[in-house]
Amino acid sequence: MNNGTKTFLNGILKENPTFGLVLGMCPTLATTTSAINGMSMGLATLFVLVCSNVVISLLKNLIPDKVRIPSFIVVIATFVTMVQLLMQAYLPAIYETLGLFIPLIVVNCIVLGRAEAFAAKNPVGLSALDGLGMGLGFTLSLTVLGAIREFLGTGAVFGLTVFPENYGALVFVLAPGAFICLGYLIAVMNKVLKK
Repeated sequence: MNNGTKTFLNGILKENPTFGLVLGMCPTLATTTSAINGMSMGLATLFVLVCSNVVISLLKNLIPDKVRIPSFIVVIATFVTMVQLLMQAYLPAIYETLGLFIPLIVVNCIVLGRAEAFAAKNPVGLSALDGLGMGLGFTLSLTVLGAIREFLGTGAVFGLTVFPENYGALVFVLAPGAFICLGYLIAVMNKVLKK
């Protein structure tokens, strides 16, 4: 397995931001009331991760150490603003649902952590693959968590009804259900990866 493939797969399985590293819990728990919300938040974060990793990797030798973190935040904030404006213009319903959590991507520890730990030290291609792997891992985990919560809470997945809503357990759409589902999913991932 070459270095690029390993970098890409790490974010999906071994170093999955949600199930492996347990990072980004605020948007994970708050936005996964449905599969579409989880997927939308994950895709927005994926875009920001890939773009910011590429730009930071390109600029790494030009940024002085004293202003490294503020520079990273400016780059990340630029891409978050782009995502926010695009969602507001073309996906207003999802934008309304996710609301405050889109601008909070700027301070998401996954994005800033990958900029500092990986993009600032590696070439552009590997940085893009790292952002793509971490972003896909985050998107998959939010989508799975959202689908499980939506199914158990409302009897639907991606808005498609599987069983009548009155048979669902409302607790899974609420905050306690997020913690319960996340805990079980982390346990399953640990078992699968034999940690």
